[in-house]
Amino acid sequence: MPSEPLIRWPWVTAHLDEIGAALGQHLFLTVIAVAAGLAISAALALLAHRYRRAEAPITWLAGVVYTIPSLALFVLLIPVTGLSTLTSEIGLVGYTLLILIRNILAGLDGVPRDVLEAADAMGLTRRQRLFQVELPLALPIVMAGIRIATVTTIGLVTVTALIGQGGLGQLMLAGFINLFPTEIYVGALLSIALAVVVDAGLLLLQRALTPWARGGGGRR
Repeated sequence: MPSEPLIRWPWVTAHLDEIGAALGQHLFLTVIAVAAGLAISAALALLAHRYRRAEAPITWLAGVVYTIPSLALFVLLIPVTGLSTLTSEIGLVGYTLLILIRNILAGLDGVPRDVLEAADAMGLTRRQRLFQVELPLALPIVMAGIRIATVTTIGLVTVTALIGQGGLGQLMLAGFINLFPTEIYVGALLSIALAVVVDAGLLLLQRALTPWARGGGGRR
């Protein structure tokens, strides 16, 4: 007897709307999580950069959140926020913080001392020096952190299928429940493709924003 194909293409073509909706939700959850995580991480990293005593507790707290297993974190959140998008986003945002805070701090700390002294000699205020000198020079490392956080989040979004979210993870979960490999493979392959495409897009954006670093900076 001929072996059953791993992917039944007639099913795929008949469910393109469902697949597209799952892909859209996956991308939506990822973008919101990374954007919110970046905003929170930037504020915390700048605080830690200015007040060095705050660095240890900030990174420790972010590290604690990062070490909590994703499923366990969602279970802890459900009694408070329910089976909702908010529950998934709280968890997803939490897992971006350690990556982004460390990269932002590393980027800021990597600015050469003589550049900072030159900026001070030009009469730049602390704020002007931060936005005109430090952050632009830190951008390659910051962008590398954004890429890592984004790809990581794309993978974690699939887990939120267990609480009714999950985008492409919902396809995989349905495939496991129904013993239907096509849904599993479609969800998995599209998740991988999404991660590759988004990472490539962010790399192009990084190179466009940091033309001086094309010689080798910023790649992880």
